[in-house]
Amino acid sequence: MRNATAEKSHVTIAAKAIGAFRHVFQRLRLPLRDPFAVAGLCIYLLFALTAICANVIAPYPATEILFNPDFTLAADLRPGENGFLLGTTSLGRDIFSQIVYGTRSALLIGLTAAVIVALIGSIVGVVAGYFGGWVDTLLMRLADIAFGIPFLPFVIVLAAFLEPSIWNVVFAMALVLWRDTARVIRSQVLTLRTRGYVDAARVCGSSDLKILLRHIAPNIMPLAFLYGSIAIGWAILTEASISFLGFGDPESISWGYMLQDAFANQALGKQAYYWFLPPGICIILIVSAGFFITRGYEQILFPKLGR
Repeated sequence: MRNATAEKSHVTIAAKAIGAFRHVFQRLRLPLRDPFAVAGLCIYLLFALTAICANVIAPYPATEILFNPDFTLAADLRPGENGFLLGTTSLGRDIFSQIVYGTRSALLIGLTAAVIVALIGSIVGVVAGYFGGWVDTLLMRLADIAFGIPFLPFVIVLAAFLEPSIWNVVFAMALVLWRDTARVIRSQVLTLRTRGYVDAARVCGSSDLKILLRHIAPNIMPLAFLYGSIAIGWAILTEASISFLGFGDPESISWGYMLQDAFANQALGKQAYYWFLPPGICIILIVSAGFFITRGYEQILFPKLGR
């Protein structure tokens, strides 16, 4: 009899878990109804495939100095000359290969920063909104301090004091940009904790951890995913800005490094548009993709719009 009861209990728990995950999955599928959101997801998928297959797509290593058949430096070649699709830099590096390998740096920075920002912001927002009191006051005052820090100057100062690295951008975003996610998720949790099913779970003896994992977390995951997708674009744009200003990692090929290299070698004066336009377009596309995805979440952010 006890075995049958225990088995029934396990089945009930498993059914509830499956139902919660199904609910989260259905809410995460909302962007698929919006053409702009679908376009954003397609852009992310395209860049992800490019990063994964970079060794196959790129004809040369990103930092390799190339030479012409007559053993002269293959520098400042126009697109199509000597078989170079987008030409070469003043140092004789293939621009197309740098674009392809720069996708890896962009996605590495963007995805890492997005996960960290969404994770920290979600934890702070859930804890502050659910427990309230002095915990909420302390965490929100920390968020106010983070809002008072100008982000780009903060990253520049941090990069100047630390060793140049792409991880400086990730570290800076982890210290500052969790504030937006935390604020929004806290406001959502403040409404969720007063719902009837949360009160019923509390009356039935459920612990705070169980309530947070079963009833609160599934409802705030779409918001965390939303702000994570926006953080991808912010991280890539910030890395490009830092690299363009000369505070980036010189050993890492990124789109921001390519823009800085083109500017330093006066590519605009040489009318070498094939050098600085491709990385600029890539940055615009991947930053815009994150904002396109937010279109599909308007029903979550602004429920009254659907009425």
